[in-house]
Amino acid sequence: MIQFTLKCSNDHRFDSWFHSSEAYDKLEKSGLVTCTVCGGTSITKAVMAPRVRPARDAVPSTGTAAQTAQQGQLTAPASTTEQALAKLKAHIEATADYVGRDFVREARAMHDGSAPDRAIYGEAAPEDARRLIEDGVPIAPLPFVPRRKSN
Repeated sequence: MIQFTLKCSNDHRFDSWFHSSEAYDKLEKSGLVTCTVCGGTSITKAVMAPRVRPARDAVPSTGTAAQTAQQGQLTAPASTTEQALAKLKAHIEATADYVGRDFVREARAMHDGSAPDRAIYGEAAPEDARRLIEDGVPIAPLPFVPRRKSN
């Protein structure tokens, strides 16, 4: 595993782990590496210092990084904006149904009354989202890229 400090075109910086440098390159070329703050896909590696792993019997750190690792996160949000976005994302993922690429169909069905109302989130092409808005379907873009669920 390798950790990279990454930067998006909006100068948001974040850390992420990859299986290898080649794995990062492949994911980045496919547009699958996204900014954790704005969801942008124009990502580059930021200048970073190498990290050397301590010996297994070393005394564990008690700083912020150690607390973050214990919480299951790779990095903690660096600013109040990132913290607010992380909180919003967690709330949406906990309280709404992820419908993936069926978002347009589901939103339209709820608006037409052929499906029960519920909180949903997912993915839509810009043209499809525009048509929903023009038809009066209440939708809003998310300030993050939804985590794709495979099951």
